[in-house]
Amino acid sequence: MESSYLFILEIAIILAVAHLAGMLSSKLKQPVVLGQIIAGIILGIGIMEKTELIEVFAQIGVILLMFIAGLETDVDELRRSVRSSSLIATGGVILPAVLVFISIMLFFPGHDQSSAIFLGIVTTATSVSISVQTLREIGKLKSRQGIMILGAAIIDDVIGIVLLTLLIGIVRPGMSHSVERVVFDLAALSAVIFIAGWLILKGIRHFSDKADIDEAVISFALIICLMLAFVSEAFGVAAITGAYFAGIIFSMTGYKHRVSHEMGRLSELVFTPIFFVSIGMDIDLIAALQAVGVGSMLIIFGSIGKVIGCGFGARVSGFNPEQSLQIGIGMIPRAEVAIIVANLGLQMTILSEADMAATVLMVLVTTLMTPMILKWSFNREMLVNERI
Repeated sequence: MESSYLFILEIAIILAVAHLAGMLSSKLKQPVVLGQIIAGIILGIGIMEKTELIEVFAQIGVILLMFIAGLETDVDELRRSVRSSSLIATGGVILPAVLVFISIMLFFPGHDQSSAIFLGIVTTATSVSISVQTLREIGKLKSRQGIMILGAAIIDDVIGIVLLTLLIGIVRPGMSHSVERVVFDLAALSAVIFIAGWLILKGIRHFSDKADIDEAVISFALIICLMLAFVSEAFGVAAITGAYFAGIIFSMTGYKHRVSHEMGRLSELVFTPIFFVSIGMDIDLIAALQAVGVGSMLIIFGSIGKVIGCGFGARVSGFNPEQSLQIGIGMIPRAEVAIIVANLGLQMTILSEADMAATVLMVLVTTLMTPMILKWSFNREMLVNERI
């Protein structure tokens, strides 16, 4: 009987460690998320095993985080920035993939073209949740740069899915849907989100004219967030994409601030800290350090590719050099998507166990370094402006 309640203690310990680590990180003038990820790494070294319940809490955490990011998005600015986001995303997909492919082929002749291309694709998807939390902490999520990072991260996720589908179709024809099916699924998901948004906005306007629905909207928003996250996953796109668009839908209602406040409290007190701790718990330090060779190529050229590729797209879109650098840095982190893609390559025997460990090392380093560098880039811009 006692063991059946052990999960309560596990959640309590994780929350305590997460909040203490966040406070310490903040005291050291570092982003809270950095302390929480490091705390997760420490917990994962034989202290606590990551259970299925912790994974569930973590998934809810990242869904709520992206839902809130959607709520805090300026929709008019997002509409105006579709072209810019596409340019940024395209540069941030092509350049890292090409640089990683070339570096693997040059320095690791044991890899064939298929594995080198696969590792290139592993580096394309941005884990925007890390940057979102850092941007929220420093009050820059609603800035033009923040909006660009969010928009570009969603687009590069879609581009990555298409590239992965093409590669699997070439290497293992029987294991992949056709490209036409992927395009159809993406179009169908877009249609579902558009129709859902139209119905939700119309329904809220109708009922708000007839009754006080303040409390009901909070529950309704959470339900829609989770449902669109599920629908997104069902169409083969990350659940966070559906959650983000659910947030955008509610950002166009008169209840935007109320929903954002209530969901923010729920997320920050319980679910989001568990998500960031769980990222750290997923990292096998020993395996990651053993794959330092290939891992270094993924980190160096994957990061340079994101900064230059996304930064170039931002510069072409009219951003100044400092803002372009901030956008490029915000697109550096990789997390669960990279690990999922690498694991697929491992199952298909395209990648080796060492390549999987190298991916984990990339996730570890990019996750830890991005919050610090992103915060530095915005502080640097403030200092430059003060001097001027």
